[in-house]
Amino acid sequence: MKLTASKPKFWQFQQRAKKSLGQKKLILFRSIQTRMITAITLLILLVVTAIIWLWATNETEFYRQQKIQQVESFAAAFGQTLQLELGDRNWANMRTKMNLIMQSNEDFVYVIVSDRRENHQIVSAAPAEIAGQFMPDLVPVSVSKAAVHYGQVNFITSLKARIAETYLLRDIDFPPNILRAKRGERIIEAAIDIPDNYKLEAVNGTFRVGITLRKMDDQIVNAVTKTLAVGAIALFLGIIAAYYLSWILSQPILRLRESASRLASGELDHRVTILSQDELGALGRSFNDMSDSLQASFGKLQKTLDSFERFVPEKFLQVIAPRGIENIAVGEYAKHNITILFSDIRGYTALSESQTPEETFKFLNEYIAYVGDAIDEYGGFIDKYIGDAVMALFDENHTDSALKAAIAMQLALKKFNQKREQLGLRTIASGIGIHRGEVVMGTVGFTSRIDSTVIGDAVNVSSRVEGLTKNYNCEILITDAVVSALEHPEDFNLDIVDESVKVKGKEMAIKLYRLNFD
Repeated sequence: MKLTASKPKFWQFQQRAKKSLGQKKLILFRSIQTRMITAITLLILLVVTAIIWLWATNETEFYRQQKIQQVESFAAAFGQTLQLELGDRNWANMRTKMNLIMQSNEDFVYVIVSDRRENHQIVSAAPAEIAGQFMPDLVPVSVSKAAVHYGQVNFITSLKARIAETYLLRDIDFPPNILRAKRGERIIEAAIDIPDNYKLEAVNGTFRVGITLRKMDDQIVNAVTKTLAVGAIALFLGIIAAYYLSWILSQPILRLRESASRLASGELDHRVTILSQDELGALGRSFNDMSDSLQASFGKLQKTLDSFERFVPEKFLQVIAPRGIENIAVGEYAKHNITILFSDIRGYTALSESQTPEETFKFLNEYIAYVGDAIDEYGGFIDKYIGDAVMALFDENHTDSALKAAIAMQLALKKFNQKREQLGLRTIASGIGIHRGEVVMGTVGFTSRIDSTVIGDAVNVSSRVEGLTKNYNCEILITDAVVSALEHPEDFNLDIVDESVKVKGKEMAIKLYRLNFD
């Protein structure tokens, strides 16, 4: 059955304290100091963010227009210089000019001339490998189609540069084997038609040039970084100012220090004189309430502190300390049917011998942190640590939670081993044995030092079953007593590993099951 003993008074006091603390957190922003600091900080953040956004937007548009003007001007000027060479099909001279252009300005990522008379085939280009293509593989097809006129040409409008903002589809090397621009890099392309030098209003081809926006992006990032630095300084100064103003306004609180010191020195009958109804007045009233509580419970708390030095796990207190932890005594006990889980690291002796005591200590704490969370998650509690072994108890009427915890422990161990593998450390394995039966929960020891313990045949059986995991080469073994107490047996994958086995120290045979979880 479940543990139904009344909760210890000290535990109830802790819960009331936690609840009171949570309520105080909810009204935190009623404080003048907190509201001033928050308001000023948010205002500065808002202003700085607005300035950075507006500035970045304006700068981006300014640099963009500069790049567009630059590429338009260059396309118009250089396109005219190619008019004669294209008309005479002087490809060698055109390639020389294009290479010189690419060498003179690292912002240029490609220059292309396509011949309308050759079905828009690229007759000259830099980089040179583009030549011969009909549709360059540098930019999206839609950009190329917009750049090159197909069908009839309006001679007047064709002499105006066509601007497109796009991105590269692949890396560009220029000169060969030297990266000029990366795939995905943003560029601006200008395309302009090259008229026939001999036929009026005739178009022989198209000149296209692509310019990277890398420098523009770098300039914007640099400027934004500087703006952020200025904003950070302004924010820092604003926070300092907010703290200073709050400190000035909260000076009256310092008057409470003397009263607190007198209370700490033992003057529990001292009370604060309340002069206002604001936050300071509320603080004064809370201070007086605290003094009342301390004065009324001082004797009880003293007993509690003395008893607490002889630590007893909280779960046990619900059974063996129904009158409160301050009244706990040696020999307190209660009988219960409970599920016991034993977990042990395999090969721990060899592992500990290969480590220093400090390394072993650190290892155990890290391991227990992983498996301990799994036990807590499913309502169990750890009774004790026996070297590398963990003994956990589950006080529910069914055993489902214990099995779920065992599975979670093994899954947590896998994560623990993954971390150790990354650090180049040896992985570990563990066995888990689970049994259910009647035990006695109580305290043992003497007047100056007591401890909680669980005694009973079920504890010994659980420990022996864990030891058998090595013999049956499995991670989790459970007994038939555990299986019969399952509330939802269909949720688990169980295999019988032995119909009848006698564990050491027990005459009656038991049936063993393997719990599969992969």
